[in-house]
Amino acid sequence: MPDDHAPDPVPLLDPPPDPALRVSLRFEDWLTVLSLAALACITLANVIVRYLTAESFAWTEEISIFLLVVLTLGAGSSAFVRRLHIRIEMLADGGTRARQRRFALISDGVCLLFFAGLTVLLARMALDEYNWGDTSPAIGIPTWWYSMWLPVLSAVITLRLGGMVARCWRQRP
Repeated sequence: MPDDHAPDPVPLLDPPPDPALRVSLRFEDWLTVLSLAALACITLANVIVRYLTAESFAWTEEISIFLLVVLTLGAGSSAFVRRLHIRIEMLADGGTRARQRRFALISDGVCLLFFAGLTVLLARMALDEYNWGDTSPAIGIPTWWYSMWLPVLSAVITLRLGGMVARCWRQRP
């Protein structure tokens, strides 16, 4: 017998459709899903081994940190394009269309400059790690194996932001 006083379920809102893009967001989406799946499996395996043997895998922390960074950069790229990143909606979505466009150009331009600079700095860091021959503490592999992917993913975000700025620039209010 149904309860007449039960609250109605909260309706789920469908996410907004992806914007029309020349290059699909599938790369970032799959990178995010695979990184999260690998992170969950590695962490679960470490928890089970630690529970059963009172020891843990030394390599899981290094791999987990790397996967968290990849997950963050991959998801961040698609969040920028889908306009799902953290922002002050009262400023971003308020006012006239011309004001919204100006605000989007400024915020996307600043983010573009930040990630372009970050790409350069991360590339220099990876190159320094390669030249110095740094190795990871737990596994002993070269640290540039981890860090070489950071400028690549940062460049992906830079390219996505460049596309957003170009699309916004072409739109007239």
